[in-house]
Amino acid sequence: MAPEKKSAVEAQDEKTAESPETTEDILSALSMAADDDKMALEAARAEARDFHDRMLRMAAELDNYKKRVAREQDDLRKFSTEKLLGQLLTVVDNLERAISSAEADSQCNKGLIEGVTLTLAETLKILAQNHVTPVESLGKPFDPVFHQAMSQEARDDMPPNTVVQEYQKGYLIHDRLLRPAMVVVSKAVQNGQTGPETVDTHV
Repeated sequence: MAPEKKSAVEAQDEKTAESPETTEDILSALSMAADDDKMALEAARAEARDFHDRMLRMAAELDNYKKRVAREQDDLRKFSTEKLLGQLLTVVDNLERAISSAEADSQCNKGLIEGVTLTLAETLKILAQNHVTPVESLGKPFDPVFHQAMSQEARDDMPPNTVVQEYQKGYLIHDRLLRPAMVVVSKAVQNGQTGPETVDTHV
């Protein structure tokens, strides 16, 4: 005798009876899976934010590096001849002294003076072409950044701490000090005494 066929409803009932899971268990499992997915999504978002922040920092560091290299290259270009030009200032000093000495000597050959003057003018032209300019000192307030005080002089016609004499000119290369000016600085008159007073330090 052939076994009796079971209906679809009966088969489903048996399958449900055999399975220990209930609808509540299924919903709980689905909820847990959703929570896991949410946590994974949040973790992925946090990781993405971290990568984005790191990329921004790296981009900023690269930009700063490029700017620093550009500044260094610019400084190298601007100041690569600084030492040579500084040595050339000694030549300028000697030429100026020679002209001053020759002008004070009435017997000196005028042609020689003119030759030295032209040499000085050409040397100063070369310095100017390389952005070397003199420091303005006479009559200016003493500035230890640009001036080196060699002595003080009591003066009643100048405010204190004013440059009243220049022993040696100072020079700038671009905006950097190439050589400070050696100067005499005024001070207030005391007890009617005037005249220079040597100092060992900056005013």
